[in-house]
Amino acid sequence: MEEASEATVGLRQALIDVAVDSWRFAKLFSKVIDKLDAAEAGRYVNQLRYFQKRLDETLKTTGVHLVSLEGLPYDPGMAASALNIGDYGSEEALFVEQMVEPILMGAEGVLKPGTMLLTNGTAK
Repeated sequence: MEEASEATVGLRQALIDVAVDSWRFAKLFSKVIDKLDAAEAGRYVNQLRYFQKRLDETLKTTGVHLVSLEGLPYDPGMAASALNIGDYGSEEALFVEQMVEPILMGAEGVLKPGTMLLTNGTAK
C-alpha cells in the first residue's frame, strides 16, 4: 500500500513539473509570436491558445490548475515569492508585473508556490 502512495506522489510531482515547464514554454512561445508580423503570427497564436486550453483541461482532470497573479496588487501573503522585493520600500504600492513561475493549486491548496517580479508602476 505504501508503494502505491509513493507512486502517486511521484506521478503528481511529475505532473507539476511538466505543467510548470509547459507554462514556461507557452510564455516563451508567446514572446516569439510577438516578434512576427501580424499575417504570420495569427496561425501561431491559434496553436498557442489550443496548447494552453489542452494544458488547462488536462490539469483540471487531475484537480490541478495554474494561477497567475500578473497585474494584481502585491500582497505579502500571496503564494509566490517576489524575486525583487528588496528593490522597493515597505510603503510603496506594488503590483505583480510578471510571473516567472505560476502557482499550482489543487483541492488541498497550494501544491507549488510561484515566483514573481514586482513593479511600483514607475518606469525604471
